[in-house]
Amino acid sequence: MAASMHRQTWRQLMRLHSQRTATLTATARTCPRFLPVAAPARRSYSSNPNPNPNSNSNPNSGSSSSSNPPPPPPPRNSGQEVKFWPFAVLIAIASGAYVLLTRTRQEMPARPNSGASGGRGQLLPPPSNKPTPAFSPRDVTVLFVLGGPGAGKGTQCARLVSEYGFTHLSAGDLLRAEQERPGSEFGALIKDCIKNGAIVPMEVTVQLLENAMAETIRSAPKGSKSAARFLIDGFPRKMDQALKFEEVVCPAKLVLFFDCPEAEMERRLMERGKTSGRADDNAESIRKRFRTFVETSMPVVEHYEKEGRVIKVDATPTPDDVYKDTKGKLVKFLGEGF
Repeated sequence: MAASMHRQTWRQLMRLHSQRTATLTATARTCPRFLPVAAPARRSYSSNPNPNPNSNSNPNSGSSSSSNPPPPPPPRNSGQEVKFWPFAVLIAIASGAYVLLTRTRQEMPARPNSGASGGRGQLLPPPSNKPTPAFSPRDVTVLFVLGGPGAGKGTQCARLVSEYGFTHLSAGDLLRAEQERPGSEFGALIKDCIKNGAIVPMEVTVQLLENAMAETIRSAPKGSKSAARFLIDGFPRKMDQALKFEEVVCPAKLVLFFDCPEAEMERRLMERGKTSGRADDNAESIRKRFRTFVETSMPVVEHYEKEGRVIKVDATPTPDDVYKDTKGKLVKFLGEGF
């Protein structure tokens, strides 16, 4: 009888197991979304085999609770879930707007000129206020001739003009001629500056030099090369004059500097004053001109010397010796025949 009861119990357990398996299969087919949660639920039961201390833990018990399906997963609380994609969209929109605004502001100053470039959307650099020189250094050769008063600049320039066909322009001669010209608006100003050993405003001197150069080129025979080669004597006297001339007239090829001691220059000027009739050939004006040259003109020589555009000639010897030295250095710097 005990064996009969044992077989009945075994059959009952097999029948309960079959029913439970069928129930789980049916649940999985009708509600597949519960499958991912069912596995963790079973794992949690396996880790805690007796979660309810009041339940019957006897495996041979015939309780109907063993045939119940696993409990459904807890409902998800959608209100507590944080969604990040809206923030990503907002950041992308804000970044795009900032980039577009920056590019628009950068393009605004160049828009008025975009049509003149000939290409749609092509940006032009901002217009430059720097003037274009009146003469190109490829067509016109300019040599500045500097030295203290009485250094012999005029004498050496006259010999270079005679042998090599330069056009000699003396800033001092142009100013004196403008001073004597009837109706000149600068006559009184020039006269006062010369008398006091001061420097005439650079706008006046630069304009007079440009006018003289233009007139020389215009009146020269066609094809004449010597008309475009200038020796500008006694200019520039100051650094701003040099920069202004090269900016609006023509860049200089080099500076020919005649170096002479002050005592020798004073002796020459006092001797010349006996016959020249010039108002500035007196002791007081000569000393003022010396100081002006040292304070304002020597920085010009030093500036061009740093750029390698200075030929320095000792002007103390006789005019013939000075010219020989001058010509040799010009040939070395500019080439034979200049």
